[in-house]
Amino acid sequence: MTKRTSAKYKIDRRMGENIWGRPKSPVNRREYGPGQHGQRRKGKLSDFGIQLRAKQKLKGYYGDLTEKQFRRIFREAERQRGDTGELLVGLLERRLDAVVYRAKFVPTIFAARQFVNHGHVLVNGKRVNIPSYRVKEGDVIEVREKSKQMAAILEAVQLAERDVPDYIDADHSKMTATFVRTPGLSDVPYPVMMEPNLVIEFYAQN
Repeated sequence: MTKRTSAKYKIDRRMGENIWGRPKSPVNRREYGPGQHGQRRKGKLSDFGIQLRAKQKLKGYYGDLTEKQFRRIFREAERQRGDTGELLVGLLERRLDAVVYRAKFVPTIFAARQFVNHGHVLVNGKRVNIPSYRVKEGDVIEVREKSKQMAAILEAVQLAERDVPDYIDADHSKMTATFVRTPGLSDVPYPVMMEPNLVIEFYAQN
């Protein structure tokens, strides 16, 4: 099982937002943060605090990537021509675990990372077990034949809480998905507002 640097629901509560839009999120019941100091009255965030929160939220959404992983993806987006915020989101959405999650083969991004790690996924017919693998436009992602009847997959396909976005063409009868195109920020169905522009400001100053 993959190591989680932070319990997934603690991320929700720390942000004070239901960042995956899941009905089980404790934010739906408790709006204060986790831990013994979670109920203290919140002061106004500084500019640094606002930028840090935007970074934590985007990083946490993709399975709470390590700071090293996230910074590396940011630096890559920064080197490319175009809007760095849009490019950052595009690179994050091209991760294999993100595509598996978007295609609704699994119920959560954490499950997607584990699912890929355990060898249940093929890319263009070849088994890939690296969650950070970079999917290209036109790549076909498929659940391995032996894994297609797993209960977690059958449950995920039925989830009404989210839809497959239009940049992924999923066929749940065959358990395949084609990565059609790299999305921009407005294409990605985040349940909460993500602000990659603030992430750029954070890294520019730190």
